[in-house]
Amino acid sequence: MKIMCFEDLDAWKEGRKLVNRIYGMSNRQKFSRDFSLRDQVRRAAISVTSNIAEGFDSESKAEFIRFLVYARRSTSEVKSQLYVAHDQQYITDRDFQEAYELASVVARITYGLIRVSAAGAGTAKPVIVVSEPRSALLECARRTYSITTYNIQH
Repeated sequence: MKIMCFEDLDAWKEGRKLVNRIYGMSNRQKFSRDFSLRDQVRRAAISVTSNIAEGFDSESKAEFIRFLVYARRSTSEVKSQLYVAHDQQYITDRDFQEAYELASVVARITYGLIRVSAAGAGTAKPVIVVSEPRSALLECARRTYSITTYNIQH
């Protein structure tokens, strides 16, 4: 499959699921009242997808990899904050396990993308189609928005 936009990256798709899972859990009554933890875990989850997207639009392979590393580190931050939420009894054992596993999946996929990108020759990003026409980029957004929905149970 040709990667035309960041929405085509599996790491970003799974990261989006993670963001939605975190928002669903952190909207619950006890969790939502701990403003500091709620906001921090949300920022960390959002950072995963944001760094993948920002890295995709970078000018060099090294810069792309740097942003992927930031995204992967943010998954570790989410995992650490899940422990706090669990210890404070804001989330159930099942919530913890499912969200932790999802963060782990995102980290593994992102690490794979880092390895593939680092192994490519030269300085160009090997898996990215650079400078697609505007219509193709709009189609990526349209396709992602219209067919990708997540049913997150609260």
